[in-house]
Amino acid sequence: MYIIIALFVCLLFVNIYFRIKVLNTLKILRKFNIEFDRQLVADTQRLNELIRNSPEQSRQAIYDFASYIKKSMAMAIALILLITLFGAVLMYYRKNG
Repeated sequence: MYIIIALFVCLLFVNIYFRIKVLNTLKILRKFNIEFDRQLVADTQRLNELIRNSPEQSRQAIYDFASYIKKSMAMAIALILLITLFGAVLMYYRKNG
């Protein structure tokens, strides 16, 4: 039970950490009037094209924004799977124990 609580708290802190990073990077992107859509994060070719066609000062921010979104999603999926797994294990032992 403590493991599930710890994983949930971890998920919460990871979410807050990446949300702060994303919002800070988004401020930079808005300053340069750069629009982002969902598909752009997954489409590496379109992302690279956007980076090439953007002002020099915003290129790192675009790359960071896409990276933070990908990392946030991957960590959230992993933690949700772990929480589900531990929840299933606890339910199994509670029934049979």
